[in-house]
Amino acid sequence: MSRPLLGLMRRAGGAYDLVSRDDYDSDAAMAAAHPDLAALLVMGGRELPHATVEAMPRLGLICCFGVGYDGIDIAHARSRGVTVTNCPNVNNEDVADHALGLFIALVRDIVRGHERVVGGGWERGDRGALGPSLRQLKAGIVGMGAIGRSIAQRLPGFGVTVAWWGPNPKPDIAFPRAASILHLARDRDVIFMAGRADETSRGIISAEVIDAIGPKGYLINVSRGFTVDEDALIAALKNGRLAGAALDVFLEEPTPAARWADVPNVVLTPHVAGGGRGAIEAQTQLVLENLALYFAGQPVKTPVAA
Repeated sequence: MSRPLLGLMRRAGGAYDLVSRDDYDSDAAMAAAHPDLAALLVMGGRELPHATVEAMPRLGLICCFGVGYDGIDIAHARSRGVTVTNCPNVNNEDVADHALGLFIALVRDIVRGHERVVGGGWERGDRGALGPSLRQLKAGIVGMGAIGRSIAQRLPGFGVTVAWWGPNPKPDIAFPRAASILHLARDRDVIFMAGRADETSRGIISAEVIDAIGPKGYLINVSRGFTVDEDALIAALKNGRLAGAALDVFLEEPTPAARWADVPNVVLTPHVAGGGRGAIEAQTQLVLENLALYFAGQPVKTPVAA
């Protein structure tokens, strides 16, 4: 595990011998130094190479800290008798809160408003341009899992109407489902990307979808960076084909600062949407439960389904 995860585990307690990947030059060096490693704690969005798994003959459990597990080859792990767990339904409320924060900050130009105050722009008469009222906007949500539903529950409180699209109908959802993602993008003023953090969502917010959102539309992404054609997004922002974007996730993380230095109308945060204290505590507790069950020879609580 990395040092941040190591710190969480130490603060949480537990009778485990803990090893940090950051203390070694490579996965192979860590595995060679600790051939008896039985469990790995990883960030699920970070790629875990086959060679790392294969270098640990006693490995039986991979715990993903967070709901995502797109960096893990589940089939390969299972072929070696390794169980994979994640932390579902513990950070969706925090992610939804962050998504709404990004939405408001973007549409109401809050970040640049702060800069006008502390940078002296207001004293020179610059208060910025007027943006739309939230209640004037129609929202579309891509993906109605736990995060999408949590976002959808919050938006009506701001007077924002909601529609959604996902690959499968969900009869229990009262909000209307669009015929396609393009229909959703054309009909809505702001698109929230909250779809699955796996290969089925790669590039789903394509250049065509971005153009469909249009020059008066906004994009919010709290899923994974690879769900958006990032080059097409930047080009659309630079030439005014998209009104604005707010992102917590990026194609490369950390994303290079220079990549965004001259991109207008963006609000960016460093993949922290799910990082509220309550969510982190709940995820840590779930990881500890899965570890305890595994080492006791019992079924784990949240195995990743096939």
